[in-house]
Amino acid sequence: MSLSGIDIAIFIAYVIGLIIVASYVSREKAGHEKNTKDYFLAGNSLTWWAIGASLIAANISAEQIIGMSGSGYAVGLGIASYEWLAAIILMIVGKYFLPIFLKHGIYTMPQYLERRYNRDVKLVLAVFWISVYIFVNLTSVLWLGSLAINTVADVDIVYGLIFLGAFAGAYSLYGGLKAVAFTDIIQVVLLIIGGLYLSYITLNMIGNGAGVVEGFISLTEKAPEKFDMILSKDNPFYKDLPGITALVGAVWVLHFSYWGFNQYIIQRALAAKSIKEAQKGIAFAAILKLIMPIIVVLPGIAAAVLNPGLDNPDQAYPQLMTLMPVGMMGLVFAALVAAIVSSLGSMTNSISTIFTMDIYSHYRPNETQRHYVTIGRLVSFASLIIAMICAKPLLGNFDQAFQYVQEFTSFFTPGIVVIFLLGMFWKRTTPTGALAAAIGSFLASLAFKFFWPELPFLDRMNFVFFICLALAVCASLWVKEESKYVHKLDKEDFNTSTGYNLVAVSVFLVLVAIYATWW
Repeated sequence: MSLSGIDIAIFIAYVIGLIIVASYVSREKAGHEKNTKDYFLAGNSLTWWAIGASLIAANISAEQIIGMSGSGYAVGLGIASYEWLAAIILMIVGKYFLPIFLKHGIYTMPQYLERRYNRDVKLVLAVFWISVYIFVNLTSVLWLGSLAINTVADVDIVYGLIFLGAFAGAYSLYGGLKAVAFTDIIQVVLLIIGGLYLSYITLNMIGNGAGVVEGFISLTEKAPEKFDMILSKDNPFYKDLPGITALVGAVWVLHFSYWGFNQYIIQRALAAKSIKEAQKGIAFAAILKLIMPIIVVLPGIAAAVLNPGLDNPDQAYPQLMTLMPVGMMGLVFAALVAAIVSSLGSMTNSISTIFTMDIYSHYRPNETQRHYVTIGRLVSFASLIIAMICAKPLLGNFDQAFQYVQEFTSFFTPGIVVIFLLGMFWKRTTPTGALAAAIGSFLASLAFKFFWPELPFLDRMNFVFFICLALAVCASLWVKEESKYVHKLDKEDFNTSTGYNLVAVSVFLVLVAIYATWW
């Protein structure tokens, strides 16, 4: 199915408008040359609403929209655990992690590791993150995005890849994080409006025109198996979402890594005007996270009723988009592309930040600010090119790309979480302990994958997390080595406002109600 003339006009207006806005917010005052702080941290100028919107825009990409809708189609509402539990994790990150990072003026996560441990730990993790961002995150977003464009607009996948890469580069390469963050506000508005409208259309169809409420009731009656939050062992998708583990186990490890120690996510908060502004932005993102399953999971469940028997679950969302009326399809299509390019811009900026500030500047420490900014732009461009080339070979044969991403990152995530948590909250953790956790995470995960392949990857992550924890503690105690502990914080540094605390309590109560309803 191809887009109508009106839909194309709406989409073109969106593309042009976004580039204009990005150019406007990226401008510098007369006589001021953009430096690394401007390019990589938006000059520490981000407000709470920009931080919150940008966090969600960076997170909700094609990987999330297409991938989680596909998982909703195949698995059901249980996959929403990833979204809802993220709201709680965000509140914990805002209260206990951000004060440590912001008080020490951290640019990047590898920079923190150097200050806490040493350069070896920094370089190992910097190389790892760059590799994952390019070959897992960028490729998955580009591939799923081009798949959606192919389904909705009948554009060849190769041309879709080129368009997405060029569009993301056009508005993000020059302006850096500031351009990405402030355009993300537009992206999130489009995403929410378009996503809610798509859910409205599908539920209304299922309810035979009787409205959203009747449609949702009818959906639960027609597909009751899709509303099990905790899957039983006889469920065919138990391996992807292993029962109670999804609620109290390794999903927490995944989320701590993603929301707390993931450069392209946490970079927004690091660019805040102040710690209080960053925490308000985190709280705003947590509220938005509660409604995300309506946008990224519910359409997939609806598609299982409206269009059962799809060859590939990841086709669910693009297929539903073809139900949109003229005009609205252009808006929903723009919303989807908005989510894709915002994530691409975020990832490329983070890749360039880590490479420039943690690797390149290590070997070329005396270059000018202008030189580092130029290197950052070149790295962003190169990462997009590499990801476009590798997207199809890496992801073309996977049915559920979201699960592919989770499976791959699960090899390293337990070790990363151990390194940061012990580094922040146990003074005796040493560089040897950190490296033991990093290496142990990969080797232990590989061993479980080879010798116990039927073990669900979330359960595997649980085992590996505790193995890494033991390795880090034992190595830190066994090897006589000086431990740098840089966190000179008082209890007052972890105090949060009354409003922040009320949001945290509200998020918890909402989730209790949700899980009590669909346990």
